[in-house]
Amino acid sequence: MTAATARARALVTALVAHGVADVVLAPGSRSAPLAYALHAAERAGWLRLHVRVDERSAAFLALGIARVRPAAVVTTSGTAAANLHPAMLEASHSGLPLLAITADRPHELRGVGANQTTDQTRLFGGAVRFFAELPAADDAPVRGISSTITRAVTAATGARTRAPGPAHLNVAFRDPLVPAEGWSPGAPPEPVQVSTPGAGTPVDLARGPRTVVVAGDGAAHVAGPEVVGAWAWPVLAEPSSGLTRLPTAILAGRVVLDVLGEEIERVVVLGRPTLSRPVSRLLARDDVEVVVLTRGADWTDVAGTAGTIADAITVTGRPQGPEQQWAARWSEAARGVADALGRPRPLDGPAVAGAVLGAGGTVLLGASMAVRDADLVCASGPDSPAAAGSLVVANRGLAGIDGTVSTGAGIALATGRSVRVLVGDLTFQHDVGGLACGPLEREPDLQVIVVNDDGGSIFATLEHGERAETFDRIFGTPQGLDVAALAAGFGASHQQADDLAHLREILAAPVTGRSVVEVRLDGATARERHQQLTERLRTAARSALG
Repeated sequence: MTAATARARALVTALVAHGVADVVLAPGSRSAPLAYALHAAERAGWLRLHVRVDERSAAFLALGIARVRPAAVVTTSGTAAANLHPAMLEASHSGLPLLAITADRPHELRGVGANQTTDQTRLFGGAVRFFAELPAADDAPVRGISSTITRAVTAATGARTRAPGPAHLNVAFRDPLVPAEGWSPGAPPEPVQVSTPGAGTPVDLARGPRTVVVAGDGAAHVAGPEVVGAWAWPVLAEPSSGLTRLPTAILAGRVVLDVLGEEIERVVVLGRPTLSRPVSRLLARDDVEVVVLTRGADWTDVAGTAGTIADAITVTGRPQGPEQQWAARWSEAARGVADALGRPRPLDGPAVAGAVLGAGGTVLLGASMAVRDADLVCASGPDSPAAAGSLVVANRGLAGIDGTVSTGAGIALATGRSVRVLVGDLTFQHDVGGLACGPLEREPDLQVIVVNDDGGSIFATLEHGERAETFDRIFGTPQGLDVAALAAGFGASHQQADDLAHLREILAAPVTGRSVVEVRLDGATARERHQQLTERLRTAARSALG
């Protein structure tokens, strides 16, 4: 058996022993030993192999799987490895167990002008939790591989550090790269177990101060709905917080915050809040006590105001008169906002987001306007558009628009359930290749809802939108996309929703295979629509308070 073949088989065996059941492969020559080993392992029932031709799409597909369980992505050398970088950064900031396994030339071919050879050592810098180089070897070819995989997977899952994130293995292979004989792996290897350290002691918080909970991305993983609900404090819940169905979740929280924010005395922060400038301003105030809860080794404290950082808190006693009145005021303001949102208005982004969330199932929200539109409508207690049992996620680690469609496909493949992805037209264009799925691959049940306002409407809602003379060229960037043609080119069906009722009718049907639903809005009026709706909601909140 050649050294390359033996090392590839040992590496795949170790991955399976450590619970990596999904591997995404982008084809290449230098990674061929791993490709052959992975194919044989899939045929033996050890793992599931997913093949994608675009390395960036492959990496985000693996990222989507890593939202459910640890996953690996395998590439050849050169620019193929570099294309994993965006997904590795997102995994780093989202704390997702994504393993990058990059094939490389042996050391004698580095720095001499060999084809497809660059310095892949620590290619992803400080983004990874673990890096190891497995040099090409001719003797004792598998020594140390199992131990290295143990360290890589343990670091990626955060089993010992409580800081999960990506890991990188750079594996050199020397010719010959093709195995001399086939591999029949047999029974799966025995699993390797790594114990997890216990959590810290909860911190006691007294009742009394006027308190709100800021629930950012992944907040429910820090403190679940039952725990947060028992606190009885108003909750500003982002769409991917997992807490939007709490009775204390405040609809359009960022708007109500503009009305009642000055009265806040204490904030409890869960997860990673990233969406709202009003929330950022709140967390930067020196006159507010900030308590941050985290289950990991890292925590969110952008303004450096956190006075308490803990794994958990205990809140003794039940809310009394002043606290009850405090919570009631937030609820009254939210009811006013709900009434305003329920009044007839032209089709807009929040209405589309509400319809998508209301359809239930798993929803992935794209960055920019999609997640912010959802933020206005997602939190209304048990009546939240995010139906009971639904899962709402977003790539909020770095909040980039890249790889969104591929991430959704990865989630669908990992869960075996259908996924809806809500994006704008530029986010769709940026990862339209994520719709690709070859006829030999498992097809995800994936529906992409594209809000097509021909450009970057999020910039219209910011200060840049005030400069009409330069906006379109350097911020709006209209593309004139033919969404139907793009969908057809990648083998996905296409429908255009003419109005909200039509959109709801489309969303009521089961998601089967790959499809694209297009909703067209007028990008020229995006700023005006945003300003008018925001002011209408603020006015409604103030009126509800009397």
